Amino acid sequence: MSTVEIDTTELGEKIVKVLKTIFDPEIPVDIYELGLIYDVFVNEDREVKILMTLTTPNCPVAETLPLEVEDKVKSIKLVKDAAVEITFDPPWTQELMSEEAKLELGML
Repeated sequence: MSTVEIDTTELGEKIVKVLKTIFDPEIPVDIYELGLIYDVFVNEDREVKILMTLTTPNCPVAETLPLEVEDKVKSIKLVKDAAVEITFDPPWTQELMSEEAKLELGML
């Protein structure tokens, strides 16, 4: 039985590109640069698990944002399945934002 080798690093980069198209509706910066994505796991079966947080537990998009992330990642041709796990440990802080995000928001 032969399996097709996939480059999980390359797939991970495609996933990050997609994540950078998703924006927090309250902040004009994508969720990746905001630091909301804690980790992206890709296994050999091309199943993706994304560990992410929200700016607050009461975030107005707490119901919709994780679904949007799942749907957009699932739309990548090589992805077999995607699941988002929300965590508040550690809680999100502005220190998690990239330099680019801080610059965009006038924090530098």
